[in-house]
Amino acid sequence: MELWDVLDKDGNKTENTIQRGEELKENQYHLVVHIWIINNSNKFLIQKRADHLKLFPGIWATAGGSALHGEDSKTAAIREVKEELGINPEPKNMNKVARLQRKDNFTDIWILTQDISLKEVDFSQEEVSEVKFVNICKLNSMIEENEFYDYGDEYFDHLYDHLNLR
Repeated sequence: MELWDVLDKDGNKTENTIQRGEELKENQYHLVVHIWIINNSNKFLIQKRADHLKLFPGIWATAGGSALHGEDSKTAAIREVKEELGINPEPKNMNKVARLQRKDNFTDIWILTQDISLKEVDFSQEEVSEVKFVNICKLNSMIEENEFYDYGDEYFDHLYDHLNLR
């Protein structure tokens, strides 16, 4: 059973928790983290979601997931990278780019700048079916072709602005 902290409309933790799958009430949110892993060649490590997943099966995306009860954003981001990709991120190489308020969550966007080879990646087949590195042009074309999940203009504006990719 996965428990999430309930956040208020300002993104602050409340005293409440919910179980994964439980509906949030109006003005209640939970914390989601996305982690963009970038190597020394300025390529993004992306992952293809497993076909059996309920949310976006078989779609390319970035690493991420929901923070568990008691976790802060960075702790959740480190855990998700370890769980999904088998990578031990260096916390000093992680920077939070933005926090976006969505329908029922606050999404924290993290960048992990760490030189990782595909040989080091030991992905969880429960969540991931494939991984690869792509440059910004390939990422953009994958978004346009609906191969990569489109997180929205505001989301990518924050990410690309932070990386000086505009």
